[in-house]
Amino acid sequence: MAGRRMALSEQVKMSRSNGIHVAFAVVIALVAPFFIGPHHASGAILSQDSAAAGHRLAEAWCGECHAIEATPTPKATAAPDFAAIANRPSTTALSLKVFLRTNHPSMPNIVITPDQTDDLVNYILGLKRN
Repeated sequence: MAGRRMALSEQVKMSRSNGIHVAFAVVIALVAPFFIGPHHASGAILSQDSAAAGHRLAEAWCGECHAIEATPTPKATAAPDFAAIANRPSTTALSLKVFLRTNHPSMPNIVITPDQTDDLVNYILGLKRN
């Protein structure tokens, strides 16, 4: 019985810890734009090589669930297509980086390097309509 209580206690602690991490990431995403100077309208200066690398990563890792190309007929899945994500008013380079580095129950837990994160962000922001 004591073992079950201890296991439950550990689960509650883990749940609180995860909630704190998510809340911290959200606060950073909301506050950071006020401390960053003016940038390109999309939030990042796009590099063609980086965007191409991001496209390759998106095809390999994300294409099963997300439509990764800007297409007139979106993929019939619950996952939003990348063009729709890029064109949300709230989408910035910072918000995408925070999202990609945060665990989400509906997505696989991928571990990517900072350069890979930048490449994916540059690719997604490259789909933004001006």
